[in-house]
Amino acid sequence: MTTGTSDQLGVPLRERLRAALKPAMKARDLSAVSALRSALSAIDNAEAIDAGDGKAGALENSALGLGAAEAARRDLSETEIVQIVRHEIDERRTAAKEYDRLGAAERRDQLTSEADVLTALL
Repeated sequence: MTTGTSDQLGVPLRERLRAALKPAMKARDLSAVSALRSALSAIDNAEAIDAGDGKAGALENSALGLGAAEAARRDLSETEIVQIVRHEIDERRTAAKEYDRLGAAERRDQLTSEADVLTALL
C-alpha cells in the first residue's frame, strides 16, 4: 500500500485516511482496512456532541418539526485529528507489546501492521 507520498502534502489527515481506504479494500489488505476504519470512526466519535445528562424531558417540551432536534457536530481542528490518530497508533503499539509478552506473535504483527499504516499517513 502506498501512503505518505509528497503529492498529499497539505491534504487534511481525514481525507488522506479516506483516500487510503478504497485502495486498501481493493487490495484486500485487512490490517490497513481495519486501521483506517477504526481511525475514521474514532474521529467521527470525537465529533459527536455531548448527549447531556441523558434524562428525557416532558413530552410537551420536545422539539417540533423536521430537524428541530438536530444538533451540529463538533468541528475538530487538524491538530485534534492528528492527536486522535496518534492515540490510535499508541493503543496499537501498546497492545502489540502486550501480545508479544504473551507470545501471541500473529496478533502482535497485525497490530504493528495497523500502527504502521496509520503512522505512514501522518
